[in-house]
Amino acid sequence: MSKPLILVVNDDGIFSSGIAALVDAASQIGEVVVVAPDSPQSAKGHSITINGPIRLNPEKKIFKGIESYECSGTPVDCVKLAKNVIFKNRKIDLCLSGVNHGSNSSINIIYSGTMGAAMEATLEGIPAIGFSLLDYSMEANFEQCKPYIVKMSEYVLAHYADKPLLLNVNFPKTKINEHYKGIKICRQGEANWVEEFIEATDPMGRKYYWLSGKFENFEPEATDTDVWALDNNYISVVPSMHDLTDYKSIKDLKKISW
Repeated sequence: MSKPLILVVNDDGIFSSGIAALVDAASQIGEVVVVAPDSPQSAKGHSITINGPIRLNPEKKIFKGIESYECSGTPVDCVKLAKNVIFKNRKIDLCLSGVNHGSNSSINIIYSGTMGAAMEATLEGIPAIGFSLLDYSMEANFEQCKPYIVKMSEYVLAHYADKPLLLNVNFPKTKINEHYKGIKICRQGEANWVEEFIEATDPMGRKYYWLSGKFENFEPEATDTDVWALDNNYISVVPSMHDLTDYKSIKDLKKISW
């Protein structure tokens, strides 16, 4: 049998160490093709390019022996071009996105370009997994993530080949010689950023603002969330979906005489 075709994308850019780790892991189980932004595209969410051209250029120096393309657009653009241009007449078996530098747990999934790309793949009928490591450093070590990437990818390929499963996987940051406690299947935690805009003045005397803030867990006692799992050194796995309907409110709203 031919190897499964695995599309690898990310939002940190084609030169990041996170995507290099993901390509290395994915190459163990399938034929890998990389389509990634030519520059960092963090926090792009599900944005797409509609008011200008998108450049798609072959890249032959970064991943030797791997078909690779750098894209001038967003992470979602990368998936769309892979599906509709590069592999217009061929089925993509699995999309892997990441490995992101930094957590995409809880509300971060809304902003995440990593998860935006994975979600776009599932909208196209391709099962997808978004991987993130809770380490924002560009020197982050992804080695411990690789065996889990392989195992999860193999499972999804074996059991969800024709189902657009979407998994949001986050790895906790570990200390030297520290290992993960295991994997927790979780729900998305109730947490958010308490934001602050830092005001400053540029050399021309004009004001500007820089977004800052602190991530706050609103349910610290809940042990079934992705935030708790990461805080306790577990890998969090959240099955996600596209439907944003608030089903609990439908019944109440139907009672209203508009």
